[in-house]
Amino acid sequence: MPRFSVIVPAYKVQAYLHECLDSVLSQSYPDLELIAVDDCSPDSSGAIIDEFAARDPRVRPLHLPANRGLGGARNAGMEWASGDYLIFLDGDDTLTPHALRSIADRLKETGEPDVLVYDYARTYWSGETVRNVVSVQLTEQGPVPFRLEDRPGLLHLLMMACNKACRREFIEREGLTFPPGYYEDTPWTFPVLMTAESLTTLDRVCLHYRQRRRGNILGTSSRKHFDIFDQYDRVFAFLDDRPELTRWRPVLFRRMADHLTKVFSHRERLPRGSRAEFLRKARAHHRRYRVPGVQLPLPARLRYTLVRWGLHRTYRCLQGAAAVHRRTAKLGVKFLRAARASALRLHYRVQLRLPLRADRAAFTAYDGRGHGCHPGALEAAFRTHAPHIRTAWIARPGTAAHWSALARSKYLVANTDFEPLLVKRRGQVLIQTQRGTPLGHMGLDLQERPAAARNTDFETLLAGVDKWDYVLSGNRHSTLVWERVFPGSYTTLEYGSPRNDVFQKATSADVTRLRACLGISEDSVAVLYAPARRDYRRTQRSALDLERLLRRLGPRFVVLARTHDPVQQGARIIDVTGHSSIEELCLASDALLTDYAPIMFDYAGLDRPIVIHADDWAAYEAARGTYFDLRSFPPGAVSRNEDELIDIFATGHWRGSRSTQLRTAFRERFCPYDDGRAAERVVRRVVLGETDLPPVIPLAERHPVPSAFAARTRVPQATVPQPAGPATVTDSH
Repeated sequence: MPRFSVIVPAYKVQAYLHECLDSVLSQSYPDLELIAVDDCSPDSSGAIIDEFAARDPRVRPLHLPANRGLGGARNAGMEWASGDYLIFLDGDDTLTPHALRSIADRLKETGEPDVLVYDYARTYWSGETVRNVVSVQLTEQGPVPFRLEDRPGLLHLLMMACNKACRREFIEREGLTFPPGYYEDTPWTFPVLMTAESLTTLDRVCLHYRQRRRGNILGTSSRKHFDIFDQYDRVFAFLDDRPELTRWRPVLFRRMADHLTKVFSHRERLPRGSRAEFLRKARAHHRRYRVPGVQLPLPARLRYTLVRWGLHRTYRCLQGAAAVHRRTAKLGVKFLRAARASALRLHYRVQLRLPLRADRAAFTAYDGRGHGCHPGALEAAFRTHAPHIRTAWIARPGTAAHWSALARSKYLVANTDFEPLLVKRRGQVLIQTQRGTPLGHMGLDLQERPAAARNTDFETLLAGVDKWDYVLSGNRHSTLVWERVFPGSYTTLEYGSPRNDVFQKATSADVTRLRACLGISEDSVAVLYAPARRDYRRTQRSALDLERLLRRLGPRFVVLARTHDPVQQGARIIDVTGHSSIEELCLASDALLTDYAPIMFDYAGLDRPIVIHADDWAAYEAARGTYFDLRSFPPGAVSRNEDELIDIFATGHWRGSRSTQLRTAFRERFCPYDDGRAAERVVRRVVLGETDLPPVIPLAERHPVPSAFAARTRVPQATVPQPAGPATVTDSH
């Protein structure tokens, strides 16, 4: 007897069926049977099912002699099922990786409940993935298992069969089946939740619910949408047969009224000329199942009143008035935006005529989306070494304060392009910090890389470069790249990376505090996973299976995931994508796992292990281009596939002597000036006009704060004698 019976009805889904069946058979939890039901589909769905059955004995093909519809196909699959739990999956949807393992673990730890409800995310043709907006109902906090009385909010989830694992014995005991027609999930979902003696939830996306651009049943105009009335008749008939469930009648009445008004409001669902008939039937159902005394919020009360009295023309008039209001509001917003933009331009011109403030400095990072990086370190150095300069952050670009700061601040510091409309004034000083040491091509080198350039206007780019006075560089490599790809008359300050100063100043107490804030236990090995953006991919979902990696490495390892798309959090996967400080994440971690992200150059200054996962080097190099072959000069161990990556960590090679040697050479080349005083040198040179700057501390004499793992195991930090001359200044002409 398998643990799960996964039932997949298939009708006109040949384009998606391969992906659907693969998502089931590739699960890391293999104890399953896959009952694929060919609902007499006129396309190749049946042949595809037979192909999978020939390859995998877990696939049980079922070919129906006539089309029964989605509900009938599911019922046929249930008759064949032998698993402990039933899971339904439509032929155009997919299970997420490790979904069944997560479900199995949750079932075991909550005492084999009758029903487990898990989360889903809608996936769109554009590649966008949007999680269920009411996922808060799936919290795993509180006693488990429970009954519906303890968590009635579950009735407000989308009525669907595919977000539940139902114990087969429970379904058979209650005699639950799917009815024919559209909206067949409605008279299934409510009885399942109401009659289950034990329920539990799993706060994890286990289902990707495909939103097809065309062909979705609920988006197709048809009289079959009138089936919704029969489905609610079945729901209330079920209540009539079970007097003990009468208490749920008010809730189900509200759900029915909301559902009917939603169908009526979607103009594409009902055929032309049928809307008045639909509203008349909705009125009859409203009167038949209405529960007197039910308290409703005002907006719902208005909708229910219109349905109750069948006021079709009034409903349409109100809908038309609402549409006119929305269009008018949009036009009003456009007008206000245009007026505001004109006012801001006028304000900026006025500010440009006022005197420049020599004691003001304005900072911005990531186009106003954050506070940190090199500008953050420089702002702290301004306050320490040049306290007579008042500093301010541009946190809301496009405001009057923003334009005032651009017009009147003597010092402007940014790590991205400055505002294109910026007029540089006589006496203003613009400092371009960049965002790290470049591995992938930048600036003018992207002219031959359209995937990475993304419609960059290179003339505008060079016009911005002409306004720069200083460009920061952390090493000779960066200096040579910046001066070639951003040609201009600025001065390059090869003083080190200001944002890395904290690595030399932090203490073990700081590391302990940061780990506690992130929820990392003292005995865990925290691996910071920070991949680079892929220019050749439409979406940025990580191809690395973090759950498999952690499962193979054991309970001691934890992953801090800082990716370009949020990852699925787990017990040992902490999503830090939105964390405000990458420097804090580096300090809290014990090792870095990356591919081609510039963070590797900064992390090398910490002298902690780095592992490179270069599984798609050829594709990345072809799309963006690179300045050197990272595989030939890496900062640590290099893996070419997931199995090699697991082996690197499992064998300890990630922190072995060879990895230390590679990191030492890498650190020599790319971190020669990262001694904790880079920001100070910039401020003394640019603001105070000093030429006798603090000397660079040799690598051998630097002592970055050790990781928590190194402190526990007393692994010595690698050092290497490093002759260091004075910090250099290169003038670019």
